[in-house]
Amino acid sequence: MIDQRVGTDPEAIPAEIDRWNWGAFLLNWIWGVGNNTFIALLTLVPFVGLVMPFVLGAKGSRWAWRNGRWDSVAHFKRAQRLWAIWGAVIWLGAIALFGGIFGGTFYLLRYSEPYELGTSTLRASTEAADALGAPISTGFPMGSISTNGATGRAILSFSATGTKAAGGFSWRPSKRRTVVDHEAHAQSRRARWRD
Repeated sequence: MIDQRVGTDPEAIPAEIDRWNWGAFLLNWIWGVGNNTFIALLTLVPFVGLVMPFVLGAKGSRWAWRNGRWDSVAHFKRAQRLWAIWGAVIWLGAIALFGGIFGGTFYLLRYSEPYELGTSTLRASTEAADALGAPISTGFPMGSISTNGATGRAILSFSATGTKAAGGFSWRPSKRRTVVDHEAHAQSRRARWRD
């Protein structure tokens, strides 16, 4: 087989490609392996890895041009543009994924039955109203809720702010199975959150 690629002079860096390389900056060591620029593996070294993405962004185009076999400048630019697009897609996807996980967790805690029970208990408390001042507003909850069928436990804490002061509220309700008598006098089992 004959390699029909046009040879490029690795020492001569065309001015149009000697610029910031977003693919190298965003995908650092992955980009380095794909472009035969193995110095990018230094991003895996602690502390050095904090600086290397910036070095790769600044010098990556030069190194990739020297270490690769490119048909032309246009071929090089197309390849590096694809690296930059994939880097942006991966980073935006990761940010969206982690944002969704954290946002979803806060949303589920905020609209959970234990949190709503805790806020209503706090607002109904005359001691809390005397200490904080009415009306009392609450912040986002932190903690955990675990359920196992009809039983469960929650450990929540959130801020509480009134007209006089601000404070924190810790809430540890549990959910137990109780027997409730319905209108038809039939017995059924239902679970309720309690302090």
